[in-house]
Amino acid sequence: MSDTPITYAEAGVDVEAGDKAVELMKASIRTAQRPEVLGGLGGFAGLFDASAIARMAHPVLATSTDGVGTKVAIAQAIDKHDTIGFDLVGMVVDDIVVCGAEPLFMTDYIATGKVVPERIAAIVSGIAAACAQANVALIGGETAEHPGLLEPDEYDVAGAATGVVERADLLTPDRVQVGDVVLGLASSGLHSNGFSLVRRVVASQGWGWDTEVAELGTLGPALLTPTRVYAADLLTLIRTDGIDIHALSHITGGGLAANIARVLPQGVTAVVDRSSWQPPAVFTVIGEAGRVPQLDLEGTLNMGVGFTAVLPQAQAQAAIDVLQSLGIDAWPMGRIVSDDQVNDEAAPVVRGAKGVDAGGAQLVGAYRN
Repeated sequence: MSDTPITYAEAGVDVEAGDKAVELMKASIRTAQRPEVLGGLGGFAGLFDASAIARMAHPVLATSTDGVGTKVAIAQAIDKHDTIGFDLVGMVVDDIVVCGAEPLFMTDYIATGKVVPERIAAIVSGIAAACAQANVALIGGETAEHPGLLEPDEYDVAGAATGVVERADLLTPDRVQVGDVVLGLASSGLHSNGFSLVRRVVASQGWGWDTEVAELGTLGPALLTPTRVYAADLLTLIRTDGIDIHALSHITGGGLAANIARVLPQGVTAVVDRSSWQPPAVFTVIGEAGRVPQLDLEGTLNMGVGFTAVLPQAQAQAAIDVLQSLGIDAWPMGRIVSDDQVNDEAAPVVRGAKGVDAGGAQLVGAYRN
C-alpha cells in the first residue's frame, strides 16, 4: 500500500488541459451561432430562444443523434482532426432535414483517452465550421477524459441536434406519387459509412495511409474527405416556389436502395438506373481491391449519391438548376412505379429496410465506365 497521495491528474484526468481546450475552441464556436442562442460557453445547458417556434401554427420538433464511426481511426492515424467534425454534423443535421425540418441547434460529445487541447480544439473547429455552413447553432458540448478505457491518442465523437417544421410541411411518404422522378445528389466521397469495410480492404492490400494510389493520391487524406453537409441547401430547395419536394433520403448506413425505400409508401418502388451516373473512383478502388460483391458494396457505401429527392417529373429540371446553382451536382436517376410494374426477376428489390413498413427500391442496369 502506497502512502503517496493520489490526485485526479495522477489518475489520468487533467482538468487544466480540459480548460485549455475550452479556451482554444471558443473562437471556432463563436462562428457557429444563431440570434436565438442565449448565454455563452460554459453553462450547464445550452439555451435557445424558442419564441419564434411558439408563433408557428403547429410546430413539430425533430431530433437526431449519431457519431462518425471508425472513420475517426484514419483521422487518428494520420493526425488530422479538423475535418472529422463535418462528418459528425452531416450525419446528424442531414437526417433532420429529411422530414423537411430546419435544424436549429446541436451539441457534441468527445471522449478521449487523454485531452490534448490542440487536438480537441481542431475537432471542434470542424464541428463549428460545419454547423456554420448548415446555419445550425453549436450551443454546447462535453469533452470527457477516459484513461484506461481509451488509449491516449484515441477518441470518439458523437452529437445530437434539434430542428422544427410546421406540421403541414412535414415530408411524409404519402406525398410520393407514381410517376415521380428520383433525383440523385452527388456525394463528396465515402461520407461516414462503411469504414469497417474500407479499412478491412486497405489492410488486405497491405496499404498504409501514406500509400499512393493512382486513382486517389495519398490514401489516408483521400479517404478522410469530409462528408458534404446538405441541410441549408436542401432547405433552400424545399422553399423554392414552383418546386414541390415529395420525399428526401439521406444515403447513409444501408446504402442507396435501403435508404430510398424507407421514405416511400407501401405499394410503390423506386426503380433506379445505375447507368445515369458514374461512381467516383474511390468506390471502384475499394470494390476491386477487396473483390467486394456489387450488392454488398451498394448495401454499405453511398456509391457517389449522398442524398436523393423525389418530386414531380415536370419540376425535375428546375430542382436540378437550383441544386447546381448551390454547387451540388444532381441528375435524374430513377422513377417511382407501382409494385405491379416492377420486374422482380430483373434485379433484387429492397423492401422493409430499417424495420420500416414502407416502399421498395430496385437498382437496375450497369454503372457508367
